[in-house]
Amino acid sequence: MIAALLRRDLATLLPGGRGGSGLLPLLFFLAVAMLYPFAVGPDAQLLARTGGGVIWIAALLAAILPLEKLVTGDLDAGIFDQLRLRGISEETAMAVRLLAHWLAFAPLLLLATLPAAALLGLDGKTTQTVLLGLVAGTPGLAAVGLIVAALTAGMRGGAALAGLMVIPLAVPILIFGAGALARPDPGGLLFAGAISLGLCAVAPFGAGAALKAARET
Repeated sequence: MIAALLRRDLATLLPGGRGGSGLLPLLFFLAVAMLYPFAVGPDAQLLARTGGGVIWIAALLAAILPLEKLVTGDLDAGIFDQLRLRGISEETAMAVRLLAHWLAFAPLLLLATLPAAALLGLDGKTTQTVLLGLVAGTPGLAAVGLIVAALTAGMRGGAALAGLMVIPLAVPILIFGAGALARPDPGGLLFAGAISLGLCAVAPFGAGAALKAARET
């Protein structure tokens, strides 16, 4: 049942799926990487020094784009009520949705990081640090996004509110993930990974509780 639910969520959230946002997060991510050099000028040293942080910000903003359809559509359609009748709790459904959400956007962003790094003139070591940071940090971004999507599901203007809520909640991940670019040791990456693991552990319960409250209203 869990495997079938994961397949169903992936079919919905992946590009081309019924409720997914298509390639919009990926295109947005690449658009930021392409436009940033035009904004700051052709200074190669400046681009190399700031490009890693720009990639992190682009990844955060791209992760926000699918939130509108992450929970609201299935809530309105009564999917979670049907799952509950079949013995699947809200927490289990949200844990599966978290994994599907991460698989739907993070691998594509990791692949897009390579051309984005080339556009920003990042060297191999910096690109590697950015990739490792995104591997450590994107699960946390997905977890924050899921919690916020569940909290704002059914609210009027929920999509805009979700975006505003995700940004401050994701700041700790950005601080340690992007901060690793300025540190010779892996401490920042480890902290980003630890925060992500904590958020992933909490997200199914927080999102499940929010989902129960949304269903009862």
